[in-house]
Amino acid sequence: MKFGQVDHPELIDFTIPPDHPDTAVVLSQYKGGEVPNVYVGCAKWNRQDLKNFYPRGTKDELEYYATQFNSIELNATFYRIFPAEQYQKWYDKTPEGFKFFPKMTNAVSHLRRLNDQVYGIVDEYLQVTSLLKEKLGTIFLQMHNNFNPKNWDRVVRFVEYWPKEFPLALEFRHTDWFTDETVSQELYHLLQENNMANVLVDTAGRRDLMHMRLTNNEAFVRYVGANHETDYPRLEDWVTRLTAWKELGLENIHFFVHQNLELASPLLSAYFIEKLNPALGCGLAIPKTTISPQERLF
Repeated sequence: MKFGQVDHPELIDFTIPPDHPDTAVVLSQYKGGEVPNVYVGCAKWNRQDLKNFYPRGTKDELEYYATQFNSIELNATFYRIFPAEQYQKWYDKTPEGFKFFPKMTNAVSHLRRLNDQVYGIVDEYLQVTSLLKEKLGTIFLQMHNNFNPKNWDRVVRFVEYWPKEFPLALEFRHTDWFTDETVSQELYHLLQENNMANVLVDTAGRRDLMHMRLTNNEAFVRYVGANHETDYPRLEDWVTRLTAWKELGLENIHFFVHQNLELASPLLSAYFIEKLNPALGCGLAIPKTTISPQERLF
């Protein structure tokens, strides 16, 4: 995931901004709990991308991946709608408690850009995606960078059409969604009223996406490491912020680790989980990795 990549990450201020004032208001509606529901994973399980993650002799990458993580941000579904039998295979290969967080197909988000032709595609996508049954987590829709607020009516129609039995998170990337206060407030209100999550993207070159505005009881975070030593303190800062949100009432944390070059996403994930477990008391298994300290960033 090279979105927001910069040449000199050491020059970026990675400080997590203060919460949007309405985040605390949203979370105050929920009771919270002693231990939140926490899912941490990578974006893919491809052996070529996750260097030195799989032990020698591993026959099935997903089966092994699912022994180390409790979830996957399923980016493969962005590029195509797979046949029904593929979803059944994914379901069968993963253990009880594992969850998939699939990306909506680009035919909806990028090619047709939420126009009136997307609804048949949405129905087709959900028909097969639902075969993941209880292992289906939140689906997320990531819009093109140039999809701007002039398309507001399309967003409203899509949100109103979406079957509410399927949890949905939305990611907008055009700057005007967040820099225009009137626009952003309308967007946040729409998501909040429909119990949809507002995706947070933590990447070097687009700090404007760190709006820190939750719209329901779900923190859906897409963290993009820069293959740089700053990746680790950034993760520590996220542990601090998520702990604070838990105290305010947050119950659902979905955190997915990317890198510009996916060399050590499992190692970053392991580091994050190691810090998160004592902070939240969630007891997630810490993934094993054979990546050496010399390889961990580059």
